[in-house]
Amino acid sequence: MTDVRPPWADRALHEPRSEERPLVVSSPANRSFPRFPQLSMRAQGRRIAALRLRPSTWPDRCRAAWEEEAAFGHPFLFLPLLIALGALLWFSARDPPGLVNVAVLACVFCMASGVLLSRPGWVRLVVLMATGLLLGATSAAFETARTATVMLDSPVTTTMTGRILSREIAGRNAYRYIVALQRTEAPTLRRPPTTLTLVVRNGGAAKVGDVIKGRARLSPPSGPALAGLNDFGFDSFFKGIGAVGYAYGKPQVVADAGGRETGNVSLIDRGWAGLAVWREAIGIRIRTTIPGDAGAIAAALVTAEERAISRDSITALRNSGLGHVLAISGLNMVLAAGTLLVGLRTGLSLVPGLAHRAPIKKIAAAGALLMVCFYILISGGAVSAVRSWIMIVIMLVAVFFDRPSISLRNVAIAALVILSVDPSAVSGPGFQMSFAATLALVAGYARWREREVPTGRREGNEMLAGIRGFLAGLFLSSLIGGVSTMIYSAAHFNQLPAYGLLGNMLAMPVIGIVVMPAGLIAMLLMPLGLDTLPLIVMGYGLEVMLAVARFVSSLGGQIMTGRLPHAAFALIAIGGVVLCLLRTRLALAGLGLAILGLCIAIAAPSERPAVVIAEDGRLAAIIDGTAGASNRTRPPAFIYGQWTRALRLDRHDAPTARIDLALPEPPSPTTDRRNRPAFEPSAARAVLSRLIGEGEKGRFTCVPEQWCATTSRQGWVVVTVEDRRLVGAACDLADLVVTSASLAFPTCRSGAFLAGARMLRKTGALEIYADSSAPDGRRIVPAMDGLSRPWQRHRAYDWRLDSFLDDAPASGEALESAVGE
Repeated sequence: MTDVRPPWADRALHEPRSEERPLVVSSPANRSFPRFPQLSMRAQGRRIAALRLRPSTWPDRCRAAWEEEAAFGHPFLFLPLLIALGALLWFSARDPPGLVNVAVLACVFCMASGVLLSRPGWVRLVVLMATGLLLGATSAAFETARTATVMLDSPVTTTMTGRILSREIAGRNAYRYIVALQRTEAPTLRRPPTTLTLVVRNGGAAKVGDVIKGRARLSPPSGPALAGLNDFGFDSFFKGIGAVGYAYGKPQVVADAGGRETGNVSLIDRGWAGLAVWREAIGIRIRTTIPGDAGAIAAALVTAEERAISRDSITALRNSGLGHVLAISGLNMVLAAGTLLVGLRTGLSLVPGLAHRAPIKKIAAAGALLMVCFYILISGGAVSAVRSWIMIVIMLVAVFFDRPSISLRNVAIAALVILSVDPSAVSGPGFQMSFAATLALVAGYARWREREVPTGRREGNEMLAGIRGFLAGLFLSSLIGGVSTMIYSAAHFNQLPAYGLLGNMLAMPVIGIVVMPAGLIAMLLMPLGLDTLPLIVMGYGLEVMLAVARFVSSLGGQIMTGRLPHAAFALIAIGGVVLCLLRTRLALAGLGLAILGLCIAIAAPSERPAVVIAEDGRLAAIIDGTAGASNRTRPPAFIYGQWTRALRLDRHDAPTARIDLALPEPPSPTTDRRNRPAFEPSAARAVLSRLIGEGEKGRFTCVPEQWCATTSRQGWVVVTVEDRRLVGAACDLADLVVTSASLAFPTCRSGAFLAGARMLRKTGALEIYADSSAPDGRRIVPAMDGLSRPWQRHRAYDWRLDSFLDDAPASGEALESAVGE
């Protein structure tokens, strides 16, 4: 047995207290030396700290603390952190290195790590850290190389034919289909996406496995709404979704699931289609038994179909901090697996003599393992569910080998498995929040388990102590889970639930004691047709949860935090991980990193742009303090909601309509809207002058279906154009012109800034800041900082030339040319 203690502490370890009877342990050298009695890990650590000789300098103290951490095997726990950081750095790089380059470099550092493994020192530590980062970058590059998703390059209306892979309710009389595209017509796409999502109104006749044909409007997945926000194109690329859209009318069913074309489908696809049908039937059964939103939430807890839940209920759940209940995450998996594990083990223990003859704990763990495997199949294989399934499987398998199921090592192993299979998940809020909460709860559980329990408790207080312990555990778990995920909620969603702790304290007992056990019993009895009563009980529990959510939401909604600086987010997140992983005073380094990140977040200037423009050119807003004035009476909630949270806006000023200033349509011999005659330039300029002069400053004045205009606080005249025939007049009088039309000219002759469809396709959404040091007093920040990444590459494709514009200017150069510099 290798002695891992520091040499200077050896003498102290050989001197036990006189009142303790030492345990004699023989070493390989056939010598005996005293050890401490069997104490808790924390008590042993304090005894060692009390007896050993303290180093004289702080480097020696840090080295001794690190040697103690190494004795507990804690350096291994940092491997997932390093791999995750390496993957994040590769994904966020503007021009990331290729797979071969990063893989060769990783191999070199792996060999160097093997050589230095037996040589302690800072050099070995640095090489090992670099190796972990390179392994993460290699895994990210490999996943990107093997992902062959074809992304649609630009919005198009076409006739599509494809096979339905899955469907779910998307609202009243609407379904959301995932379709494997087979062909397109009128026009035929040169780069058709392999898979797309399609929303169909009154489309219930088409089933999973059917081949449908119909006219549809398809668009590429949207990019970030502002710089630094979530890129939905990234998520869609790694999910295999190349386009999103909606159908015009009801698609025609060309071949049903039992038709002749089924023979061309692989056995695996048939299996997944069968599971999708089974999953849909379970959801229908649950929603039929439990009416209203309670039934929709019950179906979401089992099958992950969330779109049937009303928007009001979703908002109440999110505002009360209970939005995590809707996702099939670690909470749902743990509650389901724990309920079955405890129930099955309790039932087996009631059989006389069975507990002495058979390992009932392992039998119960095997039953729980089968249950979670069934759970992941009917949940549709959502990313969050797969992550949770991997964690639960590792913890249940640990029971078979008589290892602790709840440990930091198991959490690290689960993270390594997920990072090796799906490195792109590390950039999403689901992975980060799930593992942050799990890590914090496991670390808190370890410290709670190692605490010193006071002795001499009075008789007759067992029930009171149990209630007190349950409430304390509930409070601590809610507090730890809420605090550990707070930074990720602020970074990804730019908001925090004001009373999330209260909502979880009130609702989680109902979810853990009533909802999940009743749902588990209902699923076990559903094949026998005896699931009605458990589902009714589950529905009552969910009604209580909704009542709690509405009550807590009425107290106050979300606290908007705005966009966090990247440095602050990284420091706080890494500091929290270090604080959870280490057990010595080195953990204070994590606390210091978190405090430093918090100071950076507080000290960062909260600068707001003067103008923001959506990537499709249809939405623009003037920002004045905490108020946003857009050119839409009801701006799209998906985009404007992200602007509201990121910029901390509390008021929306709708535009003023001026129908009396509408330009009359010139006489036209054709009804083709694309060949309509132009407006009289002088008349158009006169109308625009009135819009600008008579309109309220800082608030758009609009002529429906033609254009909107306003003057910002900085004195900029901003015009948004819907009718492309009016772009010329807008360029003559405005400083900023925004349009969704694809124009033949990239800039205005007058020198006004022109944000057209072609430029916005390359730059994404734009933020325009007032900056006296910048040319023309404007600083423009695009959401896209390049088009070299695979999930952004489709934006550089020109369907007319059927090629990528490799010589297209980068986003910064495009902006410079657009401004006229």
